[in-house]
Amino acid sequence: TKQRHDNNNNYPTLLNHHGEELTPFASNALTVSDAVDSLKGQTIVVKYGGNAMTSPELSKGFCDDVAALQKLGLRVVVVHGGGPQIGKMLEKVGVESRFEGGMRVSSPEVVEVAEMVLCGSVNKGISSGICSAGGKAIGLSGRDADILACTKLMDKNGLDLGNVGKVETVNTDFLENLLDTGITPVISPIGTGIGEEKDVAYNCNADVAAGRIAGELKASRVIFLTDIAGVLDKDMKLLKELSISDVENLIEDETITGGMIPKVTYATDAIQLGVGGAFITDGRVPHALLNEVLAGGSSGKGSGQGGTVISL
Repeated sequence: TKQRHDNNNNYPTLLNHHGEELTPFASNALTVSDAVDSLKGQTIVVKYGGNAMTSPELSKGFCDDVAALQKLGLRVVVVHGGGPQIGKMLEKVGVESRFEGGMRVSSPEVVEVAEMVLCGSVNKGISSGICSAGGKAIGLSGRDADILACTKLMDKNGLDLGNVGKVETVNTDFLENLLDTGITPVISPIGTGIGEEKDVAYNCNADVAAGRIAGELKASRVIFLTDIAGVLDKDMKLLKELSISDVENLIEDETITGGMIPKVTYATDAIQLGVGGAFITDGRVPHALLNEVLAGGSSGKGSGQGGTVISL
């Protein structure tokens, strides 16, 4: 088959060896086949959060996507956030919290509530949703089997963020064992202390945890589902593909500013740890995960419409 890019949908038009245009179904099936073949036995790590998580329709679509990727033979790890849910519960139980430099200051009381929310209803809701969609998933905390072993994160500006964790090690053997049996680990970003601090719970940034887990697993891709279209240029047009040096230049000329800087930093950090490609994907698009993993065929560049892919 040959490709021709003159149609208006997300998929290239495929031509058979006679130069005849294939039907959309056949074209799409071949694209998906190429993508699945290129990802056979590979691991994909997904950071799940934002609107994709709070909208019931998008949430069901996400669980359907994970189950579908499992059935196609891909190894999927989910790392989830839950900031809004934590905020609601803190308010409900009367525990005060504040943010410094974009990070929630995590007193032991705040971490206790965060752990209750993230490792409880949020985590189990995702794992059971994947199972209901026909997949196999198990909900875990970063404290289980020392998946995320942490030390206290020291803020670069000298702020004491409380029990915010810096991930030191990832128990990849445990995760690989689960993946080998066809199970998707669904991980909440609550880490465990090390040594004398073994019983201390640490609140970790879910984006950082996802990038680090992807790097340690040498994942083929890490996909950050967000509430933004992707990285935009100064004319607010989507930048579909970037290299690490492109990202550095865009930060320097202030095309990338504010809250987008940490997002691209998590992505470039994952690439430097050995991940094949990092996707900043618009999770507000239905079935965003399936689109970005499969619609690009064997190119590994995603659909070209759903966000920005960053690579070396």
